Amino acid sequence: QVQLVESGGGLVQPGGSLRLSCIVSGSFFRINSMAWYRQAPGKERELVASITSGDSPAYTDSVKGRFTISRDNARNTVYLQMNSLKAEDTAVYYCNGKIRRSISIPQYDYWGQGTQVTVSS
Repeated sequence: QVQLVESGGGLVQPGGSLRLSCIVSGSFFRINSMAWYRQAPGKERELVASITSGDSPAYTDSVKGRFTISRDNARNTVYLQMNSLKAEDTAVYYCNGKIRRSISIPQYDYWGQGTQVTVSS
């Protein structure tokens, strides 16, 4: 069983910062790319940032220069540092991992339960 557990969400004022964490636990062979998605009320889930197993990041345009994705492979953890937060960043943030459970099984998508980020004064 593979589990992804997010933490670090909360309420923050505009211009503030938050750091999200996502820990992968369970039995698996390899974690490939990881990503953060978000879903605001009434909107579709969108990709915010992703990072390859080789540590190459990518960002959606609206967060470039403000958010930083990183990973610690020794701790099976991915982070999202969010700075200069805006009201429009308010959403539930989900961690996603493309994970192979064994060498003989292709990768599948695994999701965390989500963590709420609210940016408001």
